Amino acid sequence: MSGKCITVLFLVLGSGLGSGSCGKVLVWPADNSHWLNVKSILEELADRGHEVTVLLSSSFLGTDPTRSSPFNFEVIPVPFTKEDMASLMEDFLHMWLYELPNFSYWETTSRMCNLISRFVSINKATCDSVVWNEELMKMLREAAFDILLADPLVLGGELVAEKLGVPFVYTFRFSMGNTVERQCGGLPAPPSYVPASMGGLMDRMSFMERMKNMLFYALQDVLFHQVFWREWSQYYSDVLGRPTTLCETMGKAEMWLIRTYWDFEFPRPFLPNFEFVGGLHCKPAKPLPEEMEEFVQSSREHGIVVFSLGSMVYNLTEEKSNMVALALSQIPQKVLWRYKGKKPETLGPNTRIYDWIPQNDLLGHPKTKAFITHGGTNGIYEAIYHGIPMVGIPMFADQPDNIAHMKAKGMAVELDFNTMQTQDLIDALNMVINNSSYKENAVRLSEIHHDQPIKPLDRAVFWIEFVMRHKGAKHLRPAAHELTWYQYHCLDVLAFLLVCAAAAVFIAVRCCLFCCKKCGRIVKKKKTE
Repeated sequence: MSGKCITVLFLVLGSGLGSGSCGKVLVWPADNSHWLNVKSILEELADRGHEVTVLLSSSFLGTDPTRSSPFNFEVIPVPFTKEDMASLMEDFLHMWLYELPNFSYWETTSRMCNLISRFVSINKATCDSVVWNEELMKMLREAAFDILLADPLVLGGELVAEKLGVPFVYTFRFSMGNTVERQCGGLPAPPSYVPASMGGLMDRMSFMERMKNMLFYALQDVLFHQVFWREWSQYYSDVLGRPTTLCETMGKAEMWLIRTYWDFEFPRPFLPNFEFVGGLHCKPAKPLPEEMEEFVQSSREHGIVVFSLGSMVYNLTEEKSNMVALALSQIPQKVLWRYKGKKPETLGPNTRIYDWIPQNDLLGHPKTKAFITHGGTNGIYEAIYHGIPMVGIPMFADQPDNIAHMKAKGMAVELDFNTMQTQDLIDALNMVINNSSYKENAVRLSEIHHDQPIKPLDRAVFWIEFVMRHKGAKHLRPAAHELTWYQYHCLDVLAFLLVCAAAAVFIAVRCCLFCCKKCGRIVKKKKTE
């Protein structure tokens, strides 16, 4: 029997689908690229016969619930529109890209806190529309869901699962400083060699880098506990009608499906209820549209460059777009650029602009030489899947961290969006295209990615179905969840040992003093006699 047949047989038997058992899945999704990733899981679940219901805010941008879909959409009315959300995202991007680099640290912190506060208000309004809606909650209870799939970027999914009494599974990339995974999931993260997410560090750190890493961890913990989580903990306590904390509720997740893999991650300790599913959305390339294929083939031996800054950054300032277009016009490769802004005046004949491009299919085309990317996780994994070196222009969120990982793996060159000039982009492209080491490293990571016993998507679905079959995965839950912070770090044991040592020293000293005093009296008595 071939290896492929054995794998298929294992998945069928292991998932229990042979008995025709199907379940009901409730989904609490995050928007934009997070939705694109979880959608792959939901489509696979639907194909396997599971009933998938998605709780969707009326301001959700990632999909249109009125269109035909394999999912059931339960639209949640909220007091803001899609236009409001799009405007907020635009403000966020503009501030991050063009304003924050010119501000002082304290002004930056103030503006970011204000922006986060706006997102929190929207998040809470969405939660209010669900947890305080008795009619909706009654309907969800009567539906008897087997599992809830949530993304912790948008809080509330775990709260709904708690109120419904169903197990829940997380799927996400990471939290700021790995705070949620460490504090709520119990994930070990020694700061000596596990770099904090968004810190831009690698696993081999100098003394100063280790100090920076440890301080970054501490800062994030204080920020989340004292500023962010306290408010949410009170909210969760009010909804559940009993004292609790946000972290306690999040820590009840049965499985944490992390959207990376060892082709991306640095080696580090993980727990049995944390599973890697990075690249689950990647697929073999399909044929390109005829017009696009003709343009690609016209590149001849030089090949093509694929350029996309993601679904959120679709426009640049006129100055920046002209600078980029000028750089692209000076390379021998043909360029396919996803861009919705005004056509740059410096656009060369070798560059074509598209509102949308089949990114995965282009990266899988044999003529593709390089990928210019903002460093989003989905695009990173499509490049790894197809073995394409990258020029990274990270902008916000996880993007700098993603590109830092790819630099460490020898697969990417990084540029600073705010300071890069025409020649910088030209040099970076020439480097990853003409220096064979970048392509070799990309191919090596691609081979590692493909050399897995089970595909990432099948692994993600397996664990979701596993939790559904067994009503949870408590046997994988570490005992750390039942320990206080001082018990976890054995500070109580250390304190006891220090007290014992201090007592022993005290007794020894007292004994010595007593003996010395006794001897002194004896000597004095003899002298007197």
